Amino acid sequence: MKILDWYILKRYLGTFLTMLLLFIPIGITVNLAEKIDKILANEAPFSEVAVYYLNFTIYFANLLFPLFLFLSVIWFTSKLANNTEVIAFLSSGVSFYRFLRPYIIGATLVCVGAYILGTYLAPAASRGFNEFTYEYLKNNKADRETQNVYRQISDDDYIYVSRFNPAQNLGNNFTLEHFEGNELEYKLMARSIVFKPEDSTYSLNGFKKRIIGKENDILETERNLDTVFDFDLEDLTPVEYIAETLNTPELRDFIAKEKARGSSAINRYQVVLYKRFSLPVSAYILTIIAVAVSAIKRRGGMGINLALGISLAFVFIFFDKVFTTISEQSDFSPIVAVWLPNVLFGILAIYLLRNAKR
Repeated sequence: MKILDWYILKRYLGTFLTMLLLFIPIGITVNLAEKIDKILANEAPFSEVAVYYLNFTIYFANLLFPLFLFLSVIWFTSKLANNTEVIAFLSSGVSFYRFLRPYIIGATLVCVGAYILGTYLAPAASRGFNEFTYEYLKNNKADRETQNVYRQISDDDYIYVSRFNPAQNLGNNFTLEHFEGNELEYKLMARSIVFKPEDSTYSLNGFKKRIIGKENDILETERNLDTVFDFDLEDLTPVEYIAETLNTPELRDFIAKEKARGSSAINRYQVVLYKRFSLPVSAYILTIIAVAVSAIKRRGGMGINLALGISLAFVFIFFDKVFTTISEQSDFSPIVAVWLPNVLFGILAIYLLRNAKR
């Protein structure tokens, strides 16, 4: 049976890579046609444009590989079924589960490759892709969380600014609260806070400090005050895409730090982390569904299988997008949101596999 295994495995990997090579140039062409006016208007250097599309390729290959894999498996398995090769395999005494073995081996190779891509290559590509997008394609649109920034910067200190301008390192309505245990010890307030990189100090305008006493509070005021803090305002307002640019160990540390700071975007960061594990696993689930759907020779031929496969693929993408968006915008559990589409389609895969085996 090694001949059968190698035959299917080569078709599995070959069709998947061919589909990637076919669709990536199409994606680049469509994106370039849409963005060429902005690239020319902002005078983006050719070298940066070339690097941008290299990053674009890696970024979207990592994002859409489950869809490409699903369609490629349906494509070549439908051809096997239409040529009655599947019937010949099964008629020779091979069980349907044994017929699946080279598919599972192929899915394992793709799964490992997808994990490496998502953990190490895609984060670097994502950084370059997003930085080019915000510099040349979005007209310097703010990409940071700039309103109502609230962070825990240490075990005892919390800061707040009502608005933050990352270009000027300027925060409005600044507050710092210092606690001893559960009791507030003092509170700093200022109409604005500006970081001065030349001497690594902060300039506070309209400064007030209230020291909480047992009987009476002490109030100190200054029109302007230059001081030093153990935090960087820029670090406290990370770019929206920061999680995508970190490898997995760095992302875990970043999430732990943001939890301590009281970040409101924790769900967004956790979704990125959990997807690095759920997307490779989806390779197995989508492979089984694709084989179960396309291994049956149908009267309508390959077109029926492709139509059914594309419909299932878009349903999978729809569920994935809906649940992750809900998690990012609410308190819905990120791990449930990320893994629920895999669970639902895993159940569907088992059902289809049992029917196909019959």
